[in-house]
Amino acid sequence: MKVLANDGISQSGINALEAAGIEVITTKVAQEQLVNYINEHKIDVILVRSATQVRKDIIDHCPSIKIIGRGGVGMDNIDVAYAREKGLHVINTPAASSASVAELVFAHLFGGVRFLFDSNRNMPLDGDTQFDVLKKNYAKGKELRGKTIGIIGFGRIGREVTKIALGCGMKVIYSDSFVESAEISLPFYDGQKVNFSLKTQSLDSLLAESDFISLHVPKQKGYIIGATEISKMKNGAAIVNAARGGVIDEVALVEALESKKLAFAALDVFENEPTPAIKVLMNSSISLSPHIGAATLEAQDRIGEELASQIIAILK
Repeated sequence: MKVLANDGISQSGINALEAAGIEVITTKVAQEQLVNYINEHKIDVILVRSATQVRKDIIDHCPSIKIIGRGGVGMDNIDVAYAREKGLHVINTPAASSASVAELVFAHLFGGVRFLFDSNRNMPLDGDTQFDVLKKNYAKGKELRGKTIGIIGFGRIGREVTKIALGCGMKVIYSDSFVESAEISLPFYDGQKVNFSLKTQSLDSLLAESDFISLHVPKQKGYIIGATEISKMKNGAAIVNAARGGVIDEVALVEALESKKLAFAALDVFENEPTPAIKVLMNSSISLSPHIGAATLEAQDRIGEELASQIIAILK
């Protein structure tokens, strides 16, 4: 049995697969060469993250493939329904990266309320000549404690964001059409825990009440947040998207930042990956990261191990 981990896999995942007698290939194969490579090497399993597409052409022209695996949550780069119609197993790791994505959300939030995303751009340029000016520019920071965070989409990642928010002393509200209520258990290092009961509310009320909004929804056909939704938000609010590109109208977002309707935004995902709009990248009110929500060593270990265990179970 051969596994092609085209977008990589953790060493712990490789070790688990090899211990089960499965060969793991980590060669990065270009998208246009995948069909030939898979057929030439008789690959049984292809593992991808967000970079590689597994569409009908691969499914139709690679008869050796038995399993398609996605290291992460969203599978919009895989023709899932078509693959399953053809009898292929399609697997992912929905829980493995939740904590890492949630921590990135708060990295952006902490940086946003203290202007670190802009300070880190300008200190290397002007810190030695305009120190006092920069100090004054960044002197009106805010605390997260006591503020309200609105979470749109209350799945695994939304709940992990909730735990961190509660630990920071924030009020949490959420909107989710499929989750009417939820119990959140907040564990501490010494075994103690505190339980919270939350109920969903309308998107409009969430927009109106939130100081910060964090998106945790799958890829959509249209925008979740566009000009109309932004108009309903508090003046001076902020928004974070570490979910999927295309759920926020980036043109409307930039306009809201330029008009000061919103204080800042944070984007880990973009409408046009891997070539985000220059107007987004150059906006001084946007905290930026290149789709790294799940890119922690701990998450990658969990992803690799979870994929390995699923593959071994299926192949056996």
